[in-house]
Amino acid sequence: MANRKEALLWSIALPGFGQFLNGKLIKGIVFVFLELLINVQANFNEVIISSFHGDIKKAIEQADYQWLMFYPCLYFFAMWDAWKDAEGEKDRYAYLPFVFSAFFVTVGCIYSSNLRLFGILFGPVWLPILSVIPGLIVGLMIRKLIK
Repeated sequence: MANRKEALLWSIALPGFGQFLNGKLIKGIVFVFLELLINVQANFNEVIISSFHGDIKKAIEQADYQWLMFYPCLYFFAMWDAWKDAEGEKDRYAYLPFVFSAFFVTVGCIYSSNLRLFGILFGPVWLPILSVIPGLIVGLMIRKLIK
């Protein structure tokens, strides 16, 4: 078994890699397949390239939001699954930061085509990425309140 941080980081690199590291081959194959399917259908690589080049309007036009909306839940579920399988689950509420991050990133994705922060349109890559921060904070706070 891998340690949690290693499994989490590999899962961040590509959903499914953390599962491979944990010896969960079937789960890993399923996550990699789903990631590739959603990535291709959402045109996500082109969206990422346009976003990194600063062409946010082009990224918005390229994105297939019907598919892109699946990505945050798959991504954060794969990270949580790799985290919990590595070294065994110790914290009953460890999933909360992952769940709230997925939720906030999905909401960020929904509003990414028209929400401006400080007059800046962040688009389908940057606004969802920025949405991870409040998602983690809310998830950690709720976990702390429950415990």
